[in-house]
Amino acid sequence: MTTVYDRRTAPAVTPAAPRSPAGAVLALLWAGAAAVVALWWADTGSVVGSAGWLTGAGRIAGLLCGYACAVLVGLMARVPLLERRVGSDRVARWHAMAGRYTICLLVAHVVLILLGYAAQDRASLWHETVTVVMDYPEMLKTTAGTVILFAVGITSARAARRRLSYEFWYYVHLLTYAAVFLAFSHQLALGNDFNGHAWATAAWYALYLGVAALVLWFRILAPVRLNLRHRLRVESVHREAPDVYSVVMRGRHLDEMGAEAGQFFRWRFLDQGMGWTSTPYSLSAPPRQDLLRITVKALGGHSAAVALLRPGTRVWAEGPYGSMTADRQTSAKSLLIAAGVGITPMRALFETLPGDVTLLYRARTAEDLALGGELEAIARWRGAKVLYALNGADGRRPNLTAQSLRSTFPGLAAYDVYICGPHGFARDLYEELRAAGVPDRRIHHESFEF
Repeated sequence: MTTVYDRRTAPAVTPAAPRSPAGAVLALLWAGAAAVVALWWADTGSVVGSAGWLTGAGRIAGLLCGYACAVLVGLMARVPLLERRVGSDRVARWHAMAGRYTICLLVAHVVLILLGYAAQDRASLWHETVTVVMDYPEMLKTTAGTVILFAVGITSARAARRRLSYEFWYYVHLLTYAAVFLAFSHQLALGNDFNGHAWATAAWYALYLGVAALVLWFRILAPVRLNLRHRLRVESVHREAPDVYSVVMRGRHLDEMGAEAGQFFRWRFLDQGMGWTSTPYSLSAPPRQDLLRITVKALGGHSAAVALLRPGTRVWAEGPYGSMTADRQTSAKSLLIAAGVGITPMRALFETLPGDVTLLYRARTAEDLALGGELEAIARWRGAKVLYALNGADGRRPNLTAQSLRSTFPGLAAYDVYICGPHGFARDLYEELRAAGVPDRRIHHESFEF
């Protein structure tokens, strides 16, 4: 993508950062959980004997698990309010936490209910399990959904994710929808808290239908509308550094997409067998009226195939997502810190972010510096600084400690700091920035770790 630097359009005064709705959203989610507990409490009389305590505990675990399933799917719906105002990485963390709650509640529900029924019937646990699965209404479908949820939970564990390809994890994760669908009817058929309570049943239907509507609109209909209108195709592919390639895409009315520097899309390239997986890549240049650009490092099968894309290849995009934009600024001074291919959103922000901006680029060698010529050109145009942190001649990494950061950037505590790089790098750098006195509200980071 050809970048034109126009001094007449230089960034102006830093706007005040809008307040994140994260607190309100979390309060709403916990209020929903409290309402579920209230439903169970209102419908539960006196509890007698160990069987009654076990089944009662199993019931509340089941109700909360059903609610957590709806929250889990809702957080996957890519609602713009969450993706852009709260931040995709924070929503992903909420989703992961909801997943852990869901699996724990599911295990508790299954174990407690079966133990309670076995105690009530004076039967063995195995006999009671077979009876429940084979004879109770809707239980065969629910058992299938339970197995799927366990599979999703196992593949979502950090130890498992390290050994799985993104593509395999992605497809297994999509099965969450099937699992929730299979288990829904069981909740109403066997849920004592819904029998004879029309208002509770109506509220449960409203919850699930509302979540389904969010998924239908934001994950299916909105992307279809976006791609029919903008009709993206690959314009060209350029090598930027070893195993790093930029893809320039051309389309129609791209200025109407609402994309900002620092954001990302989820991309499907309908060639090289890449159309089956949706992968997040950041914009590596501000969006133009007819051009978008991403820059990708070959880290897996999908990203490695980017270098082989041919001009004219159709592109399916979903987005824009992410809140690591100029809207997060609270200060007139900003420090951008990038490592490796994390330079991609930082390059776009470096051109457009208002105020006094400095970029620190961490890489192994000078050869690994992608987009270096563009960064230098932007720095000259803006009167900004580009600093490089490269390995020494002996391969030793430079230490980005609280002390070195404070000495390099006097008054660092008053800066907004944007970080993009590998998960471990970003985590360690965050701790050093906090130790250097930078407030949490001024450290901005989004992770694409799956």
